[in-house]
Amino acid sequence: MTINDNGIINYRDEVVRKLIHLCSLSIPIVYYFISKHNALIILSVLTFVFFTIDILRYFSPALAKIFYSIFGFLLRKHEKDNNKKNLNGATYVLLSATICVFLFPKIFFLTAFGVLIISDSMAALVGRKFGKHKFLRKSLEGTLAFFISAIMVVLLSPKITGENYEYLIGFLAVGTGAIVENISYGWIDDNLSVPVTIGFIMWALYIIVLPNVTLIIPNVPR
Repeated sequence: MTINDNGIINYRDEVVRKLIHLCSLSIPIVYYFISKHNALIILSVLTFVFFTIDILRYFSPALAKIFYSIFGFLLRKHEKDNNKKNLNGATYVLLSATICVFLFPKIFFLTAFGVLIISDSMAALVGRKFGKHKFLRKSLEGTLAFFISAIMVVLLSPKITGENYEYLIGFLAVGTGAIVENISYGWIDDNLSVPVTIGFIMWALYIIVLPNVTLIIPNVPR
């Protein structure tokens, strides 16, 4: 949320929205135990279903009535704009997951998507509740909450060798992700911009710093 945002949805509903968002942690958790091929099949099907429903609600009054009666209190204003026909956050999460699983080695996806789910939630809740100081396009408090929680994700996420360089790469990537989450507001959905940014930064830094490391997590399905 921006520092001057008085709540497109109220704070209680924001908490509910982020609790649902946290359920998306099931994506990296399940992906850890299955192959990339199987993950892409599952995610592609789910994304197609969510995307279809999300678009059809703008053209079917009957579907829209059902959709908004169930999920309307969780949607922000721009997610209900009949002129722009924006996708909602859940659809963006699935679309982003599908794209990122396709693009990145599993080691990068697990960190990048874990950060998206946990740190985006922390940034929104802390920024809405405690944001007092403007930083770029949002609040300093929200961005710090993103970064600190993202550091925790890096510390807990799987590593290939366990070298200190891997942690440093993660810290640099999520620091960039925190800035991207902040400045994405209003022009691109951060459910897409954050994990894509973190994934590409990690990949570039591994090539530079650890060029001889094979990007495969030991004893985990590829």
